[in-house]
Amino acid sequence: MFSIRLLVAHNSRNVRSFMKCASVNNLAAAQTQATEKLTIPVPEGTDKPANPKLMKIVTDISQLNLLEVSELSGLLKKTLNLPDAPMMPAFAMGAVAQTANEDEEVQAPKKAQTEFKVKLIKFDEKQKVPLIKEIKNLMEGMNLVQAKKFVESVPTIVKQDISKEEADKLKEALSKVGAVVEIE
Repeated sequence: MFSIRLLVAHNSRNVRSFMKCASVNNLAAAQTQATEKLTIPVPEGTDKPANPKLMKIVTDISQLNLLEVSELSGLLKKTLNLPDAPMMPAFAMGAVAQTANEDEEVQAPKKAQTEFKVKLIKFDEKQKVPLIKEIKNLMEGMNLVQAKKFVESVPTIVKQDISKEEADKLKEALSKVGAVVEIE
């Protein structure tokens, strides 16, 4: 309120008469109150100072024993109308997450790839005819016309859901006749 009077007095032409009315002690007290109410903003990147009221509560709670903490928890639930939902402690959640990660690691090696597919990526144009003949021999029920269309439609899957040994044999046979083959 004093600062409003000071502002009004400053704006008026009777500054000198106002200063006579205000005592020096009142002016010093008003300046002290004004500086106490003003807070300097915290620079970015630094932590905001903790509220003293909250720090006192934290200190008081940290000095409680387990029975008192349990009683405090019950009172807070009752006062704030919170449901009695079972809460998992943080250390137990960490253990569950760690167990899940260990299970994934254990299961990963068990899931070894057992089925493969052989994919014809490209071929040497000079070796096209021998490749068509090899495809006709390797693929059951395929005639020369179908084998020719099959080879010309690269990239394409030659066989899938086969064992590693069979995929390696197929890759070797097709590579001999100028094909670039990939096993997936």
